[in-house]
Amino acid sequence: MAKLGLDDTVEVLKTAGESTRLRLLALLARGDLTVTDLTDILGQSQPRISRHLKLLAEAALINRYQEGAWAYFRLRHEGAAVSLARLLLDRIDGADPILSRDAERLAVLKKARAEKAQAYFSRNAAEWDELRRLHVSDAEVEAALLRLIGDQPVDAFLDLGTGTGRILQLFEGLYRRGVGVDASRDMLAVARANLDRAGITKASIRHGDIFNLPLERDEFDVVTIHQVLHFLDEPDAAIAEAARMLRPGGRLVIIDLAPHEIEHLRDEHAHLRLGFSHQIVADWLQQAGLALEKTIDLNPADSGPEALTVTIWLARDQRPADGADGAEPLIAIGGRN
Repeated sequence: MAKLGLDDTVEVLKTAGESTRLRLLALLARGDLTVTDLTDILGQSQPRISRHLKLLAEAALINRYQEGAWAYFRLRHEGAAVSLARLLLDRIDGADPILSRDAERLAVLKKARAEKAQAYFSRNAAEWDELRRLHVSDAEVEAALLRLIGDQPVDAFLDLGTGTGRILQLFEGLYRRGVGVDASRDMLAVARANLDRAGITKASIRHGDIFNLPLERDEFDVVTIHQVLHFLDEPDAAIAEAARMLRPGGRLVIIDLAPHEIEHLRDEHAHLRLGFSHQIVADWLQQAGLALEKTIDLNPADSGPEALTVTIWLARDQRPADGADGAEPLIAIGGRN
């Protein structure tokens, strides 16, 4: 780990050693937040919070990235300065009343976001396929997935955020055992009905939290996350949990939107994130211990202001595959199909 000189160490300590800024660091260590989120939690003015965030960014303690009209902040993952800050955070008593109150307010904020998305999924479960027409066609995305994943059989296939169960249907000929997980019971009802209609009996549907899956680790060969991450408050945590499900040598496939500026998707379709850049997903995959193997952009035929590009990321668990039969592991986190 890189070391800091005396002057730089003093500057980091001076920057972090102020109560509001230390509270901000503690919150940003738990995930990505906007200025509005932080003002609501800390009960301080937006100019004051913005000024503190600027100082933290200048000290290389946090990152700022823009998504449409919103700016998100997060604690940096690497660097000598943030390593020192993390040591400070680790030494703080988690039962401190001020930090405990901040954590409670953060939990309330995240719960409200999750409930908003859940309500949306419940209202639109039966019409989900029609709501997906905003970007490149599903047929083109599915064709790209079939080419990318290939036709070599796998034992266990996991589809997270399974939605209507379309991914389980698409790869039905590939896996011996398939599992689809979703947090919306309405969506699960649709998925079960679709699998029954298709006569697929080797795939099961389960209710569960994508951040805390009701499954054993190292259990699946392929995991897919299909059009799910932009609904999540902490997409990096979902990727880490998906990686935990992979067997040695297993593959994770993420399908989601490229960065865009269609703001009405936040209110009308419960999107928390306006797409993801190649770099940020690559960073999240690396943090989860996966090696990025391929990135594909699928551009829509319509180049108008509402056109959305779909990106596919393929990553692999770096442990040696242990399958004696030579089959390549595959894990799919499927999406709202």
